[in-house]
Amino acid sequence: MPFLSDIPDIKFKKPMAAMIIANSMLSVVPGVSAAGASPKATLMTPNLDGRLILYGPDPDSDIPLSPRGCATPATITRAMFDMCSIDPVIVNAGLVNEPDFPCMDVYGKPGEDPRFGDAVKDPEELYKRGIAIGKQWSRYSDLLILGESVPGGTTTALCVLRALGYEAGVSSSFIDNPTTLKGEICSRTLQRIKDDGIVDPFDIIRYAGDPMMPVAAGISKGFCGKVVLSGGTQMLSVCAHIKSLGNEIPPFVTTEYVRADKSANIEKSAREVGATGWYVDPDFRNIGIHSLERYENGEVKEGAVLAGALWLAYMSGYSKDDIFEKIKEFMGHFRCKNY
Repeated sequence: MPFLSDIPDIKFKKPMAAMIIANSMLSVVPGVSAAGASPKATLMTPNLDGRLILYGPDPDSDIPLSPRGCATPATITRAMFDMCSIDPVIVNAGLVNEPDFPCMDVYGKPGEDPRFGDAVKDPEELYKRGIAIGKQWSRYSDLLILGESVPGGTTTALCVLRALGYEAGVSSSFIDNPTTLKGEICSRTLQRIKDDGIVDPFDIIRYAGDPMMPVAAGISKGFCGKVVLSGGTQMLSVCAHIKSLGNEIPPFVTTEYVRADKSANIEKSAREVGATGWYVDPDFRNIGIHSLERYENGEVKEGAVLAGALWLAYMSGYSKDDIFEKIKEFMGHFRCKNY
C-alpha cells in the first residue's frame, strides 16, 4: 500500500502535537500489556514515553526496547517531531509515578481495575479541564495531532466500546492478542454496568474507561482548529465517547500494523462508530533496523503518537525516503541494540 491510505485536503500553518499520558491498573494484570519489561514496569511506561518524546533518547543509554526487542514507538515519534520542528506537549491525565518533566496537568487519578470498582474518578470534570486546554491551544495552532500513552488502554477501550453498544474488537501490543483475557475482563465490567443500570456516557467512562479518554474528548471539543487523533482502537474508543456526547467525531490515524490485526478489525469497528480512519504504512521491513523490522511481525504496532507523527511529517511535505533517512540518522546518534 502507499505510505498514506488517504491524502486528506487539510491545510495548516501552525501544527502542534500533544500526548496524553495516564495509567490504568489493568496494565499490571499479567498478560494484558506488553508495554514494559514486566507488568509492574508498565506503570512507568507513560513517563518514559513522555520524557523520550520531549528530550529524545539518552545518548549514554540504550533506546528502550520491548521484551522482544522492538524499539519503542516514542523514538520514531521524537525523530519525526524533530524533523518537523515540533515541540510536543505532554498532558498528565493520571499517573502512578509523578512526572519529572514539564507537562500540563489535569490533576486526574490513575485508572483503577474496572472489574472491581470505578475505573475513572470524576470523568466529567476531566472532560471540562480538557475543554479548557483545547481552547487555550486554539490560540496558537490550527492543527492538533493528539495521541496517548496508556498501557492496558486497549482493554479499557474494549470495555468502553462494548458498553456503548459496539461489537468492536481491539488490537494489542502482543503478537498474539490476549483476546480471552481481555474478554473476561470486559465481561465482568459489563456485568457491573448492567447490574447498576448505567447508561450515561460519563458514567460509562467512570465504570469502564481510563483517565485519557475524557481528557482527549474534552480537548477535541475545545480545540477550534482541525484535530487528528493518533492511535488505533484506543482512539476509536475516544471517538465513540465523543459521539455519545453528541459532539463531532474527529478523524483518527493509525498504522497499517493495527489495520492488519484481524482480532481488532478496526476498519469494521470504525464504520460501526462512524469514525473516519486513515492508515500509515511505516514499511519497517525495508528500513534496515532490526528493532523496527520486528513491527512487521505484529509486535507493538502503534502507540505514543507514532502514526500521527509519521502522518504529520508526510503531510508537511517530507517523502518516505526523507522519513527513512531521518529515522536512521536519529537512531544512529544513540546507542541502539540490533541497529
